[in-house]
Amino acid sequence: MTAKYSCVTHRIIAIMRGVEKAFSYRFYPTTEQESLLRKTLGCVRLVYNRALAARTEAWYERKERLDYVQTSALLTQWKKQDDLQFLNEVSCVPLQQALRHLQSAFTNFFAGRAKYPNFKKKRNGGSAEFTKSAFRWKDGKVFLAKCNEPLNIPWSRRLPDGVEPSTVTIRLNPAGQWYISLRFDDPRELTLQPVDPSVGLDVGMSSLITLSTGEKIANPKHFNRYYKRLRKAQRSLSRKQKGSRNWDKARLKVAKIHQKISDSRKDHLHQLTTRLIRENQTIIIESLAVKNMVKNRQLARSISDAGWGELVRQLEYKAQWYGRTLVKIDRWFPSSKRCGQCGHIVEWLPLSVREWDCPKCGAHHDRDINAAGNILAVGHTVTVCGAGVRPDRHTSGGQLRRNRKSQK
Repeated sequence: MTAKYSCVTHRIIAIMRGVEKAFSYRFYPTTEQESLLRKTLGCVRLVYNRALAARTEAWYERKERLDYVQTSALLTQWKKQDDLQFLNEVSCVPLQQALRHLQSAFTNFFAGRAKYPNFKKKRNGGSAEFTKSAFRWKDGKVFLAKCNEPLNIPWSRRLPDGVEPSTVTIRLNPAGQWYISLRFDDPRELTLQPVDPSVGLDVGMSSLITLSTGEKIANPKHFNRYYKRLRKAQRSLSRKQKGSRNWDKARLKVAKIHQKISDSRKDHLHQLTTRLIRENQTIIIESLAVKNMVKNRQLARSISDAGWGELVRQLEYKAQWYGRTLVKIDRWFPSSKRCGQCGHIVEWLPLSVREWDCPKCGAHHDRDINAAGNILAVGHTVTVCGAGVRPDRHTSGGQLRRNRKSQK
């Protein structure tokens, strides 16, 4: 019930205030623009790392917590140093934004939502955020601070009429590709017409998702498609002397293959989630702890390649955009072990068993379709009456094994 009301609340806010969106585009800077942007990214990285080091040192040596205001004062001092005069050659806005992002990282850390902030590395590319005072939007073109020419952006889709971006973020990925993200408030009413169908989703690896209707969406396994090329490129990289020109070329080749894998996965998930949102009024799915699941070394690569976390993330924000309801049920609910006909829960059902017969009523079940049907049923219970979805704890397989060992 919490998930339902959360979605409805966000939908009301979206209708009243407009939906905050961000459109991302790849762009192709000129030689001068690329030189300035690379210098900006380098300065952002330096300021972030210096501020992080200063805050860490202040805590461990003096038990003092520095905040954004104090690190901003440090930035002013750094700009006056002779060896850091290049900080004055770029826009000051991305540098200040880097300090704000660091403050947010520490806020999340102290709240227990994230780990301690890490230092930024050059090989990971980087990003720089420009607020309205550091860019100009004119005739559908973006002019960054200290740039006389607009950025060369092939517009795959235009911003809504009469809308201007509030924030521009420039990003360089490890593959050497430049991207720009334009954040804006979309005033349009995007709510889709209500439809009757509801669907339960069970995620997996052989089938990416199984619908309660009985349909199975195959897992494209994007990583496996590029595995041979990636292995060859990584072997070539391992033979190069680290830091050399040839090593950098080989590293770039590996990064481009990884980028292709990531782009293929996201494109497939976008098409899939958009279809689910358009065809169903209510979508019910299990809440997944992907970070815990990838700790299994045997399944980590397959789970990461499936992109379950990205699938749920896209369903969440698209449900808010288009007026659909996304319900998450407790991940401990025994959807696979529960008989969809009589409700009996089997004690032991290993992953290798894909079909099983209920020992109580004799019904034959496909494991994934039965789980999706149970997820749909319990999701309707949550939506209608707010009942809990976590049943009385039954004996798990691990507990059964421990009991057997203790009996021996």
